[in-house]
Amino acid sequence: MLSKTIGMKIRSTPRRKTRVLGTVKYYSQAAQGRIVDLSATGMALDITGPFHAANGSTVKIESDELGVLEGTVKWRRSGRLGIQFRPNSNASAQVSSYFRFFHKDVKTTLTRER
Repeated sequence: MLSKTIGMKIRSTPRRKTRVLGTVKYYSQAAQGRIVDLSATGMALDITGPFHAANGSTVKIESDELGVLEGTVKWRRSGRLGIQFRPNSNASAQVSSYFRFFHKDVKTTLTRER
């Protein structure tokens, strides 16, 4: 098992799947998107249109559920952005609050009819 972890990055904070709608902004650009992966340190955001922000660019993400978050673009692939939150921002508290009050884990259980 150890050989499978060599060379792979291990995440410091667990990520959870979400379906939160939001808008990512960079200077005068704005793109609608869906936050699909969220942790206390960052997110993955699927965007619906063109968005030209290079890696290292500072962006703002606005969402009804999360409020306004600031972060840095860490990667871009196929219409998805990886964003790392600023360490000095209030992002960790906002994400914790979202998971406490809004996020519902969907667990499917099968029950047999009697």
